[in-house]
Amino acid sequence: MFIKNTKMNGPELTHAISLMSRLPGLGPRSARRLVLYLLKKRQEVLKPLIQALFDIDENIKTCEQCFSLDTHSPCALCTDERRDSASLCVVADVADVWALERAQTYRGRYLVLGGLLSAIEGVMPHQLAFDPLIRRVNEGGIIEVILALNATVEGQTTLHYIADLLSASGVKISTLAHGVPVGGELDYLDDGTLHTAFKARRILEAA
Repeated sequence: MFIKNTKMNGPELTHAISLMSRLPGLGPRSARRLVLYLLKKRQEVLKPLIQALFDIDENIKTCEQCFSLDTHSPCALCTDERRDSASLCVVADVADVWALERAQTYRGRYLVLGGLLSAIEGVMPHQLAFDPLIRRVNEGGIIEVILALNATVEGQTTLHYIADLLSASGVKISTLAHGVPVGGELDYLDDGTLHTAFKARRILEAA
């Protein structure tokens, strides 16, 4: 990405700003402000942040079963014997797992797809965890698959795609209902809304 006034910065600053501007919600201007703030707060923020990012890179793993994140694989959620193994909640991203766990309304298992189908962004079925989802359902023991996906065009497209994939499996397929506004993303919803959406989930019929 092109950063204006690069001659006023050293190459290290320019590179840092360019990398920072790639983060979601940040453009070049916001990235410049953030880099300058970090430089002003080197001891209090910058150096601890560098160490924290290094620790994440070294220690955080993707769970081999649900594709969430933890320091070990399988993760704590997958190895927790108190959780209901007959219920599988399918979400788009790890942030959605965190949101649902924060709401304390679901006590089953998870599967993280790794995104949502999107023709515009070029996200195709082979890029998402549909095959592992089918394998887990075919292994048996799962009674209900809950599709906890965003109420966006991409989320609903993915939802119906999964419903078609699992239509012959015999498992109950449900989706979140009341409380999730059209266009809403799970990670931005409050705990009460998520709780209501889960409790009022409806059975999804394949097209």
